[in-house]
Amino acid sequence: MPDSHLPSVDELLSIAVGALGGSERQGQITMVEAVQKAIDDEEHLAVQAGTGTGKSLAYLVPSIRHAMDSDTPVVISTATIALQRQLVDRDLPRLSEALGKELPHEPTFAILKGRRNYLCRYKATAGWPEDDEQDQLFDPREVSATGRMVQRIQEWAEETETGDRDELVPGVSEQAWRQFSVSSMECLGASRCPSGPECFAELARARAGEVDVVVTNHALLAIDAMGDLPVLPEHEVVVVDEAHELVDRVTSVVTGELSEASVMLAVRRVGRLIEQPLADQLMEAGEDLKALLAAAPPGRIDDLPQVLGLTLQLIRDTAWRCVTAMGPRNADKDDPDKAGQRKAAFTALDEVHDTAVRMLDAYGHASEADRAEVVWLDGATDRRPPALRVAPLSVSGMLRDKLFGERTVVLTSATLALGGTFEGLAAQWGLGDSKRWQGIDVGSPFDHPRAGILYVAKHLPQPGRDGLPQQYLDEITELIEAAGGRTLGLFSSMRAAKAATEALRERLDVPLLCQGDDSTMQLVKQFAEDEPTCLFGTLSLWQGVDVPGPSLRLVIIDRVPFPRPDDPLTSARQRHVAARGGNGFMAVAANHAALLLAQGTGRLLRAQNDKGVIAVLDPRLATARYSGFLLGSLPPFWRTTDPAVPRAALKRLSTES
Repeated sequence: MPDSHLPSVDELLSIAVGALGGSERQGQITMVEAVQKAIDDEEHLAVQAGTGTGKSLAYLVPSIRHAMDSDTPVVISTATIALQRQLVDRDLPRLSEALGKELPHEPTFAILKGRRNYLCRYKATAGWPEDDEQDQLFDPREVSATGRMVQRIQEWAEETETGDRDELVPGVSEQAWRQFSVSSMECLGASRCPSGPECFAELARARAGEVDVVVTNHALLAIDAMGDLPVLPEHEVVVVDEAHELVDRVTSVVTGELSEASVMLAVRRVGRLIEQPLADQLMEAGEDLKALLAAAPPGRIDDLPQVLGLTLQLIRDTAWRCVTAMGPRNADKDDPDKAGQRKAAFTALDEVHDTAVRMLDAYGHASEADRAEVVWLDGATDRRPPALRVAPLSVSGMLRDKLFGERTVVLTSATLALGGTFEGLAAQWGLGDSKRWQGIDVGSPFDHPRAGILYVAKHLPQPGRDGLPQQYLDEITELIEAAGGRTLGLFSSMRAAKAATEALRERLDVPLLCQGDDSTMQLVKQFAEDEPTCLFGTLSLWQGVDVPGPSLRLVIIDRVPFPRPDDPLTSARQRHVAARGGNGFMAVAANHAALLLAQGTGRLLRAQNDKGVIAVLDPRLATARYSGFLLGSLPPFWRTTDPAVPRAALKRLSTES
């Protein structure tokens, strides 16, 4: 029964802010009341809350109150490990202590990740063969590096209390970690596994089932919503923080991959469990796929070539014959070693078979508008061979039915209203036709027109495909000199970031770091601690840099960050929207660019006294027909196209520092 004697969210927020040593902000108050109303009315809510609003507190307070009121946990989902750690290590402990005296008990919380993130005790002790032992023969240096990581994991396994991979610092490669972890499909199950009673993943799930707030990630949220078996404890309310990442993270979860490596993994795992001639047939099908992919050009595959279709059919049918030949799935259930080998073999075969089926089913539709999935070939790189991939053209239906259908969902981020409206992201989430949601912008505590200048270099030529024009390098040089360093350069590609770094290191007398020189965390630390230092990088820096104070006065963006025209998934989605009568460019490419631009410009103001300049070198932000939409997605900085204005402002700021 609901507890009518609980304090209101306004009272709880006031107590929390006072205990944490802050001050209440109007945007935070508006948000906490809107979240509480959405929970009470069982409606969905999208909240745009600018940096400095205190949005974590604004959704945690009503979430905790609801957990107490309903005696059911609330799930908080994030996109990044950094925010997960902030919530679990800093925000929730302090908030629980502050509110504990006002509530029936001190709020409890736990973090829950996918099974692959936890050490499998049984696999660590059973001496299972490494999946990729054949691949290790090629590079002795990688083998020795992997060996050292494996030894470190073994030592850590003796002392860890959680088995959580993120405790391993520095981290380890995926190849090393795979030797100690299993997917949910490979897991024997707690009742059949000899290590079941002490399984780290099961213990984490048990803890999550007993707390008020469960912190997880978008990938596990998607797996829980779309899978047959629940992973998260039963819940009525979900808060999706960093909600601008939700569609991409869900898409990653449901993207399938087929390659020679995945087929050969199935061959190795099926090993002696079936007759050798049948295993050889699957190996030959994998070799056919390898030859085919090596000769094919990378990119989207709109029409199924006959030879690829025949190869996919061969893989599908042979994998199914292998599955049938293995007999009942629960055979050898009393022998954990054999049961583990069988489960691993079934998992690999199922993945190969089901992915081949998906790829074949992606074709044969009467029109482009009826197509549901896109298939493309990812070309080989220095580190991996070519692979076929398949992904849905839209995840809106999945999200509408599986995530939003049976619970209240609150989505929040500093960037949700694109072009001044929530409609773009709402359509991607599957909420476009629903009447059970609303979007609100609670603003920002920053005075953007007074604190920052948005300068668009209208006089420069449009960016081309052949690297940065000389005029761009000249412009960057003059801006950085005016700022005395203190610059974050956000580039649309790593090639552009590296080219700018090499060219400008000879022209500037301030330290210039480039993403890739060291770990991103270490580079950001150096950048923050030494004021004249500049940092250049690409996509992950657009959203991952939080440097308040005088170390960051200038953010340079080299071009409007449209997706690459040859990107298979975004180009297919664009065409699919157009085939259904929509504006594919605006719905996909412009939304993508607006989201990244807003995230990039959001790096500048991180604390109340921050000031500076955003310099966008791409003149299309001032001249193109879609510029109004993009500008409408950005904070209301004071705008100019006059190059003298930002330089003068930066010089003034550099003397103040």
